[in-house]
Amino acid sequence: MPVNRIDISGATLGVLDEGAGEPLVFVHGFPLDHTMWQGQIDVFSSRYRVLAPDLRGFGASDVRGETMTMEDFADDLAAMLDALGVGRPIALCGLSMGGYIAFRFAAKYASQLRSLILCDTRAAADSPEAAANRLKMAEQVLSKGAEVAANAMLPKLFGPRTVAERPELPAATRRVIESTKPAAIAAAQRGMAARPDSTALLPQIRVPTLVVVGEDDAIAPVAEMRGIAAEISGAEFVVVPAAGHMAPLENPTAFNAALEKFLSSN
Repeated sequence: MPVNRIDISGATLGVLDEGAGEPLVFVHGFPLDHTMWQGQIDVFSSRYRVLAPDLRGFGASDVRGETMTMEDFADDLAAMLDALGVGRPIALCGLSMGGYIAFRFAAKYASQLRSLILCDTRAAADSPEAAANRLKMAEQVLSKGAEVAANAMLPKLFGPRTVAERPELPAATRRVIESTKPAAIAAAQRGMAARPDSTALLPQIRVPTLVVVGEDDAIAPVAEMRGIAAEISGAEFVVVPAAGHMAPLENPTAFNAALEKFLSSN
């Protein structure tokens, strides 16, 4: 599917814009691009207007600055909606870093949300050690290339069954990561290292919310994600079987069923 290139905030953003109806926005994780959502785009674009941007610096989008905060990315989403003339409110679905961005969007643009889908993400800020590791990776990627990020991330992204039974998925994801601009990887790592703790935001979320996690997620474990759901009034919680951190990609059938049920009732 073709990606539109739109001008926002002095840069160009690549956005897949398919279908018609209520707007459904998918925000990819780090250090990926919109193609991680292909299993959702193919299904939901028949009933919704699906928007799947490449975040600033990733995929077909331009890089800006040495640091991209989660609020910067959220501002880009709002500017994208304006540029495309998208009627609000939207259903916003974010995975991992996309979830960090969704928290900032919910805090700053709450009136533009119809519903929220949080996938394999974390509300807590980085520990000092985790933040330091992000900054270290940023420097290594700039000096040695995107392969550094691929080698560090891939062992944590997929569940053991995916690795054993569908090795083509990690292989394709490696290609995406290794094609990502090192400056974008570094800028996002610095932004994630500095991101605020969103735990206090959870009880303030007033839109219907679905919290989804792969049963074998090693980055955002089931217990942690269940805790996020417990703090959001009325949130639904779903564990996706046979999946790790990349639940929508690893088990799209189960993920899509949960998302369809949620969207149909909200």
